[in-house]
Amino acid sequence: MNIQLKPEHKQLIETRLASGRYENVDDVITKALKLLEEWEKGYQDWEEETRQKIAVGIAQMERGEVVDGEVVMARLQDKINKLRNYQG
Repeated sequence: MNIQLKPEHKQLIETRLASGRYENVDDVITKALKLLEEWEKGYQDWEEETRQKIAVGIAQMERGEVVDGEVVMARLQDKINKLRNYQG
């Protein structure tokens, strides 16, 4: 496989090699691809969790289990005030 890299990507690889943490270009690319794979897996998990939370929220709204926005804001402001006044 022949890959053309942008100059900034070549520089990034060269910088990583110069750091001594990687022995060769393949090590840098392998690490980058592994991190990409982990990030994508984490994003997929986050996306699924978020979809589930939204579904729960919609179901609660449909049952009338909601809190008025002004009440929520007042509670948040109270928490902020308590944190500002905390002398711990």
